[in-house]
Amino acid sequence: MNLSKVKLVVSDMDGTLLNPESQVSSRFFNQFNELKKQNIHFVAASGRQYQSILDKLNHIKDDISIIAENGGIMKHNSEEHILLQLTKEDIEIAVELLRKVNGANIVLCGRKAAYIETSNPDFISKFETYYAEYKIVDDLTKVTDDVFLKIAVYHNESSEHFVLPEAKALNNRLQVIVSGQNWLDISHIEANKAYALKILQQQLGVTEAETMVFGDYNNDLQMLGLAYFSFAMQNAHSDVKKIARFETKSNSEQGVENILEELLISKQL
Repeated sequence: MNLSKVKLVVSDMDGTLLNPESQVSSRFFNQFNELKKQNIHFVAASGRQYQSILDKLNHIKDDISIIAENGGIMKHNSEEHILLQLTKEDIEIAVELLRKVNGANIVLCGRKAAYIETSNPDFISKFETYYAEYKIVDDLTKVTDDVFLKIAVYHNESSEHFVLPEAKALNNRLQVIVSGQNWLDISHIEANKAYALKILQQQLGVTEAETMVFGDYNNDLQMLGLAYFSFAMQNAHSDVKKIARFETKSNSEQGVENILEELLISKQL
């Protein structure tokens, strides 16, 4: 595996770059400094809220690109771009359907903040891991003072088993993706991380042969297809392992950092 060609490194956050405690390792931050010296650009690509990604990568945020909300928003060269957003009708239809799903906690993801209808402390304690800015409102369909990028749904047991069967009814107008054990994302029909990554590749003049991507869940599938060096985490969903060309250790074993170490060594040979 000749990694010396790599010019662009793209990593998902949860289950990938973040460890099980939802933290970025000091090892990665040290490696990032070396990546910069080698003119290798880094992209954090996540279903997470934009503000949450900034919070996790705060002291390198000015030197990286960010793809947030599954491609709904992108930051590059210190400029933010809203790529794809939901309409008022999209939100009304999706929220009405999801309110009928037993155990579903609905999050309306806006550019300014995330919005929820529940004050359940058990859900909020989990929710705050992913959302740095949020508001509790009476009715998600009545929130108007924002641009809406995605609807996320949390289920305490399994989003794939309990939410997806009902949410599939939205597939004719919206994109429905299982993004984690407990999370499902509903976005613009064309929104995904690959949509934004392809724009970045074109702007940077980087080919798929020069791109390295790490992912762990189904919202990474299209993005993995844009890189020759596509890596599934050991803890990844089986669908991701089928798509990825390579595999690395789990996020609890610093699988991303281990491959970045090999990448940096290859640049020195």
